[in-house]
Amino acid sequence: MQLAILGFGVMGERLTRAALDHPDPAIRLTGVWDPAPAAMARLKRDLPDVAHHGTVEAAIASADCVYIASPPKTHLAHARAALAAGKAVFTEKPLGVDLADSQAFVRETRGQRAAVNFVFASSPAVAQLKAWQAAGAVGQPRSLKIETDFQAWPRGWQMDAASWLARRGEGGFTREVVSHFLFLTMRMLGNTVLGDAHVDFPPGDGAETAIEATLAAGDVPVALTGGVGVTEKADHNLWLLEGDAGRIRLRDWSTAERLEADGVWRAAADVRPHEEVRPLILRDQLSKLAAMTAGQPHDLATPAEALAVQEIVEAILARGAQAHRCCT
Repeated sequence: MQLAILGFGVMGERLTRAALDHPDPAIRLTGVWDPAPAAMARLKRDLPDVAHHGTVEAAIASADCVYIASPPKTHLAHARAALAAGKAVFTEKPLGVDLADSQAFVRETRGQRAAVNFVFASSPAVAQLKAWQAAGAVGQPRSLKIETDFQAWPRGWQMDAASWLARRGEGGFTREVVSHFLFLTMRMLGNTVLGDAHVDFPPGDGAETAIEATLAAGDVPVALTGGVGVTEKADHNLWLLEGDAGRIRLRDWSTAERLEADGVWRAAADVRPHEEVRPLILRDQLSKLAAMTAGQPHDLATPAEALAVQEIVEAILARGAQAHRCCT
């Protein structure tokens, strides 16, 4: 797989490094494009051996697969350009920020080589949750709780992208983080629909500061909350599934835990900090991407799955925006 990367922000850099470090020599990075001179200067300084592409068109032409790590409003345009050139496409989430355009994209690209970077598709902790569930540790699911809390938004390592991440139009933690847990819920429990939702917005065009929603994943009721300024951790999250036979949970991205008979939550034996697991997840995502590019089976998130997530996310935000207009 010859891979070109569009965008050299945090995720673009992470996947660039993952491609350079990948043990499979068949995975080769052809170069990076970013419209920001500062980003390309950082690439030249930190990774001087990586090629710089002068245009989007040059980057797409250089590769047989294109990873799109640019801001959300540009995802679909870049994806369409790459697919039209006969390339495979791997785009960051969200799929887009305009639902009608995302729906059209899914119709247009059905059957083509396209996937979306939801990292739980390759998470060892999620694999452990699935194994516990398959072994009967949960039994019949009864309820699911999802919590996504932040000290500040954007998080410290995202501040270079605050110009859009902190804005209501295409940023916010619901699109960036909650979307991962909605994808996980759909993979674990099936079709998920939104019930009620409440969102707090700051004055102006700032992204949401708190959300609260109820959903249903199949027959399982889901309680979703999230907030900014409510935890001392930069980023704290929880996905907790309760059934008639027990409870399992995913904590802080990469810690799978099961509630034992003595009432103590115990982590999987091979648990590691998320900072150590993240490069392994990206490595496996790239391996699956190589399989997709070669026309082989894979379990990366499909555009249709990403659209299902986006529909819920945008519905949550739209209800909050409507309530905000009514009150102001």
